[in-house]
Amino acid sequence: MAARRITAMLLLPALLTACAGQGEQRADPGSGPPRTTAGPAPSADPTDAAWVQLMIPMDEQALALLDLAARKATDARLRSWAAGLRTAQAAELDALRGLRKRMGLPDTDLHEGHDMPGMVTAEDLARARAAEGTAFDALLVTGIHGHLRQSEQVSRSERAAGGEAEARERARALVAARGKQLAALTALCAGRAADVPEPFACPSDHPV
Repeated sequence: MAARRITAMLLLPALLTACAGQGEQRADPGSGPPRTTAGPAPSADPTDAAWVQLMIPMDEQALALLDLAARKATDARLRSWAAGLRTAQAAELDALRGLRKRMGLPDTDLHEGHDMPGMVTAEDLARARAAEGTAFDALLVTGIHGHLRQSEQVSRSERAAGGEAEARERARALVAARGKQLAALTALCAGRAADVPEPFACPSDHPV
């Protein structure tokens, strides 16, 4: 138990440190000038701050990809799944932004220009905009699958090692939501329902 807690406490700060040396611009080139970078407020628990400031840009980039699905996904069931997930992700993002404000953290993106694990990057979005048909479907499934799995992993670490009750509770709710969201994606990829065709490929490590 102690070893797991220590690992969880190290995971989120390590993710922040790992991205510090990367210089590529992550934000969508059309989204305006990059926001300035600032550290967490002195009063914020470092693990809580790292988690909130990672989850917000992860959700923002995932929403940009899900927005494309409304007009580009070729399968009706995939479009419906993406629309439902977009609604859930938007509500989650609003809750995380509210938590960030209550924690006194700055409205900045510490991961601007960093290619973080599970992050939908500007390059991913450019490829998705250029792709058509089943090629887009595959990019959508792969990108969102990575986002869901990585955000679930870091949220488990926050739940185990976070210092603030509200942040830990938000992480607990996010982990529960990710379980359901990944199960729904698994059902689509596997084509288990009779009315679900398979025009798109699943990630090679998808648990089908």
